[in-house]
Parts: sequence; C-alpha cells; structure tokens
Amino acid sequence: MRSQIAKMLGLAAVLALPLTARAPLSERIGRTDPSRYQTTKAVHEGAGQISYLSLLDERALDVNLRFLHRGVLDPGSGIGHHFHHSCEEMLVLLSGEAEFTVDGRTSRLKAPVAVPSRMGRSHAIYNSSDKPAEWMNMNVTAVKGVCDAFNLGDPRVGVPLDPIPVFVNSRLDRALLRPVRAMGGGRGTVQYRRAFGPGVFLGPWSYVDHLVIPPGASVGPESHPETGEFYYVMSGQGSVTVSAQGSGPETAAVRAGDAVPINTAEQHTFENTGEEPLEFLIIGISRGDR
Repeated sequence: MRSQIAKMLGLAAVLALPLTARAPLSERIGRTDPSRYQTTKAVHEGAGQISYLSLLDERALDVNLRFLHRGVLDPGSGIGHHFHHSCEEMLVLLSGEAEFTVDGRTSRLKAPVAVPSRMGRSHAIYNSSDKPAEWMNMNVTAVKGVCDAFNLGDPRVGVPLDPIPVFVNSRLDRALLRPVRAMGGGRGTVQYRRAFGPGVFLGPWSYVDHLVIPPGASVGPESHPETGEFYYVMSGQGSVTVSAQGSGPETAAVRAGDAVPINTAEQHTFENTGEEPLEFLIIGISRGDR
C-alpha cells in the first residue's frame, strides 16, 4: 500500500512540474512575428479587418495585465466604438495615422502616439488612410482576469473630426525626452520622459514611460516591489538581465518588436549592445485586486 501511495505521489509531482516550472527568460519575451498574425474581421463591430498577435497574456505578469496585442490596421479598417467597465486599454500607433475616438469625439493623429481610455469611457480606432498602420493595444483589469465589453454598433467611419483632440493623448516624440544620468544605477546618460502618470487611469496602471538608451549605456539594476512592468522595444537592440527572488540572473537578447515582462520585485537591467539607440515604451502596473 505504501509503495502504491509513493508511486502516486511521484507521478503527481512529475505531472505538476510543467505547471510550476518557470520558462526561460528568452521564452517569456513576446516576439513580434508578422507571419503569426491572425486576421479578424469586424472587431467590436468595426470596419474591415485587423491582423495581430498576442505578445503577452494574463499569465505573463503577476499583476493585472490582460493582454498586449501587436498588429496592423489595414486601410479602411479599425476597432469599433465600445465600452469597458471593468478594464482599461491604451491604443498605441507606431506608424502611419489613424482616427482615434474617445467618448464619441474623434481626431486624426499621426504616429507615434498613445491614447488611453479609462474604465467606463468609450473608444475606437479607424484607419482612414490608404496605407497600413502599425498598432498596439494593451489591456489592464481592475480585477485580474475580469474584463467586459459593450459594443455600440458604430464603426466610426466618415464621422466629423476635431482638429484638436479633446481626449488625453501623448506623442512618443524623442524631442520631448530629457537626459538622466546613471538611471537606476546604470551606465551613461539616457533620454527619458513619463508620458502618463497614475492619475490618467482609474485602474492599477502606474505609469507609461518613454526611454531611449544610447549605444554603450544601460539602466538598472533596479526592482519595484509593488509594480510589475513590461518593456516594449520600439527600435534598436540590446540585452536584458532579470533576477527573480530565489533564482540566479538570466540574460536574453532583445530587439525591435519584443515585449519583456518584469514581475514585481524582479531585479532587471537593460543594456544597449547595438550601434543605434535602443528605444522603449514602458508600462508599469501596480498590485491591484488579484
């Protein structure tokens, strides 16, 4: 009887191993790969179709990230007008131009730009141009894993445009960055700006930062006990080193299109190992109701 119980416990341990084992850092990084894009029509009852993949999902971090999507808005395509009442999103345009709607007001914006939408407010995006637009969408929930959507049946095609947006937005313009020396204990001088602080959001977003690391420079090592992050590489190439509690450091190469998840309290360092500036969009998410 004891031998049978021992065998059962041993089998249970083997079966549980893949569920508890931590994947290597290089496998935890989301990699943009257009060959893996899936095409979806009428997203939130929007016009045309969009092509995208999920770089990170709700398992990627120990905070309330639901997803990070990366893809392309085809000409004449978009995401229809809709509400979220238990989660918040931010749409980021990386190339081209598009018409952004928040609370029924629409303006045409050029990349690179970020447009957040608070819980309880409606939003949409539509590519009215004749060229594809590179795009990202990120979703953070008030309660981990819980998100809703209410569609309005409105693709926002041919609507009046406000010449000046009447909603929150931020251009990810390098000219707005300011020098910071030895950021987080790193090497050299980087260029940095906080695009959005926590007051912009109702949920557990902490910040949206824009960072450029010149060749040979680095940031960190640093850690945030109450904040998880992901670093999206907008351009350039480099390396990241992450140390989790109870485990040794791991290092992986990063390049444009990568999304690097950093859990709360994980020590991390980013270094520019290339010959061009290494540019990041950084999303910080505080511990919420999990």
